[in-house]
Amino acid sequence: MALSATRVNTAEHDDRMDFIALMARVCEQDRSAFHQVFAHFGPRVKSLMLKSGADPALAEDIVQDVFVAVWRKAGQYAPERGAVGTWIFTIARNIRIDRLRRLSSQPYEDIEAIELVDDQPDAEQEMEAVQRAELVAGALVELPADQREVIELAYLHDLPQSEIASRLALPLGTVKSRMRLAYARLKQKLEEKI
Repeated sequence: MALSATRVNTAEHDDRMDFIALMARVCEQDRSAFHQVFAHFGPRVKSLMLKSGADPALAEDIVQDVFVAVWRKAGQYAPERGAVGTWIFTIARNIRIDRLRRLSSQPYEDIEAIELVDDQPDAEQEMEAVQRAELVAGALVELPADQREVIELAYLHDLPQSEIASRLALPLGTVKSRMRLAYARLKQKLEEKI
């Protein structure tokens, strides 16, 4: 068991040493070494970006930005500070944070096209509502008292027809009949005034 653990540690150490050597060659602008670093870490960076919520297109853009930075800043990698993978993932993290900051601070270009709906009536709508209320009040006054009483109970007191019938001690059919007659007269009066 100790032997296999030693082999694993040696293999990890050999991998790390290979990437350190590759990074030294990348510093010298060795495209073949860069390709090997990219082939190993590119898919891992993309996977990390996808897992952190980036859509596939954004993840690929970040991977490109990361490896452009790796190519340009290869001389800044210091093996004594950590593994090559740690350095590359730190670059990826920083680029992602920069992207998120840029996206959140971009002004909305189409803000002029946004139409905000104001549910408050404007002055013209308020005036029309007042005039309509005055017309309805005037037409209600002209109704016979028995019809006006049924309409007022239904609309001002929000009572159902059955309760109006019991409150006025009238048959339900009579209440319905008075409401129909009142509607017909109101409609006629309002059409004459409009």
